Amino acid sequence: MEKIMRLTNAPAWHGFKRYAAVTLPLVLLAACSTTETIPPGIVKPATPVTPPPAAVVVPPQQAELKSLIALQDRLYDVAAPLLVNNALLCRNNARNLLGFTAKTKYSFTAEFIAAASSLGLTDQLQITGVLAGSGAAKVGLQRGDLLVAIQDKPVPVGADAERQTALMLGPLVNGRNNIKVTVARNGGNQTMNVPLTRACAFGIELGNTDNVISYADGRRVLVSAGMMKFTQNDDELALVIAKEMAHNSLTHASRQRNTATMTGVIDNLIRLRPDTTSLSGAAGVKPYPQQLDGAADKLSLYMVARAGYKVDNAAAFWQRLATQYPATVLNGYTAIHPATDYRISAIQQAVADIQAKQASGAVIQP
Repeated sequence: MEKIMRLTNAPAWHGFKRYAAVTLPLVLLAACSTTETIPPGIVKPATPVTPPPAAVVVPPQQAELKSLIALQDRLYDVAAPLLVNNALLCRNNARNLLGFTAKTKYSFTAEFIAAASSLGLTDQLQITGVLAGSGAAKVGLQRGDLLVAIQDKPVPVGADAERQTALMLGPLVNGRNNIKVTVARNGGNQTMNVPLTRACAFGIELGNTDNVISYADGRRVLVSAGMMKFTQNDDELALVIAKEMAHNSLTHASRQRNTATMTGVIDNLIRLRPDTTSLSGAAGVKPYPQQLDGAADKLSLYMVARAGYKVDNAAAFWQRLATQYPATVLNGYTAIHPATDYRISAIQQAVADIQAKQASGAVIQP
């Protein structure tokens, strides 16, 4: 899904109704009612039959957009603690961030503008996500707030609002502790001084493919829709995100001379309609040597633990992934990370070290 104010690259970070429980008593009540006796010669008027309500037809593009947004929201939610709690481990990639994402109806390709409008987006930037643990969350910024002003300057509106606002925010985050943000909520304006949050400044991207894969190009992390569906819980998804964050922190793409290739792959996969012909093989991505991969596994597990996720089942998760998608699947994860045995050994050692530090109350860092 195309977007400009992504999770961290830009200065901004960027009910289930229980119908069965309600209707079941009504059904039982009707079944227990007494039978009415009609006197002879009296014809009872026919009871009007109310036709069932027409099924609500959701336009295909709206359904597709909602599905993509749901995946992206989950990806952002799981990534948030990893980004906020690991500035220390991100080396030269930590930055001051406001801590929210914002979008307009133009944040998506032209074919989805109508669908975005039906979901409540307009030409005014609207907060669509707040980074848990960030300054934005602490002062009470909420999803649905409309951005009115930043440091008393009006926030741009229209098709280019995201880019213009990002350019406005860029110079403001350096040398400040907080940013004044005015939002419209419930018919009135509210102004808040939002503390800047030191966090890992990696863009977090959703890859629009069912291939079970993830990538890192030095500044971004991409996790495919297929990988998200493969993970069984947030702890497993955190392992995948953190692994790519670790590759970025350790500058593995540049050390592999693979940055341009990774960037091209990510640029393709974030499109709503990726070029699938490039996914038929390895897309030119070089497999990681076992030493680099093992180092990224170790660092990623510390990131996962510092973010509050579980590391206990890390080895089992990566082994399951390698078994179901072996290196022979050229567009799968293991083809780029083939040293499974070496990685599992490194993972088990790192998990044991982390658990020992957790048990002793020591600082969780390599």
